Amino acid sequence: MGDFDIYSAFQRILKNDQISTPLAAIFALTELIENSDGIDLIPLHRSSPAHSHLAGTMFELVKALNDGAEALTKQASNPISLNAGCELFIAFVTLFPHDSANFTDLKKELIRQGQNYAAEALTYRKKIAELAFGFIKDGSVILTHSYSRVVMQTLLLAHKRKRISVFVTEARPRGLGIKTAEVLTAAGVPSTVILDSAVAYVMDKVDFVLVGSEAVVESGGLVNAVGSNQIAIIARAANKPFYALAESYKFHRLFPLSQYDLPSHNSKILSFPHPLPVDIPSTINSLTKQPLPESSTSSNNEPDPIPPRITQEQISENNPDVDYTRSVLLSTSTVRIYNTDVPNDN
Repeated sequence: MGDFDIYSAFQRILKNDQISTPLAAIFALTELIENSDGIDLIPLHRSSPAHSHLAGTMFELVKALNDGAEALTKQASNPISLNAGCELFIAFVTLFPHDSANFTDLKKELIRQGQNYAAEALTYRKKIAELAFGFIKDGSVILTHSYSRVVMQTLLLAHKRKRISVFVTEARPRGLGIKTAEVLTAAGVPSTVILDSAVAYVMDKVDFVLVGSEAVVESGGLVNAVGSNQIAIIARAANKPFYALAESYKFHRLFPLSQYDLPSHNSKILSFPHPLPVDIPSTINSLTKQPLPESSTSSNNEPDPIPPRITQEQISENNPDVDYTRSVLLSTSTVRIYNTDVPNDN
């Protein structure tokens, strides 16, 4: 593969705010094919005497793509949507019909098709926004969670033709709800940021909930920013529709039965730290290498215990980025919203 670093390419592509994680993975794998070392000028026609070499050559290409996908997965903190894009592209390469005369032409065609697919996929949000527009009535009050490009496009389209107001959750630990509120406010959409813990409080004011997705799994459930599951539960209890928007390239061959079946889950999430020794003051003093305050003494002249500080970074590291929402909590109309046409291979 030479010196090609697929993760660096992936990170560079992600800098384009319009490109989501699955599309960035497809673009990165396409670049991998461009930089791969192939066996050129091997006849690929089935009638060719060299047909026996075809499987080996294609095997090398698919193996390189699988290795690249694995490298991306290992370096990503949340590989779910990334895996969806990788699986889609590798399946496409494996099943791609061709009449190329040699391996060089085949690689060029795969690169062209991959780039065309990713470019066309960027139009899906507009299609979904137009489909979802019919579900939004004039004067609607909408609750959304975190930041989703397809949800943003839908809300901005609705704002051009109808009156809407939007409650946006803060969406900790990443806090992307603030970004959503800033973009909506700049576009003239009345929006208010609410605490994640205030979802039940505000639900009675809401007409429906509209969220994006990291992935749509085989069970029909949804993987999205953490907090989506509890919002769906509250919406169901309040008899409010819960809609999800997702591009077709986010459909993932994954069948989680619980939160702990997600690939993003690891032993560090929601783990309990090791308890401090009984001699807390001296332990903290040794860790911080700072002298205890002279005024921090108890009645028996012993230093008062200093409670350990818990930072936002520690909280973020100990909590998940995404959660799983079961299909029974999603409104039945959701399928018609997020299921858009997959482009042809031609």
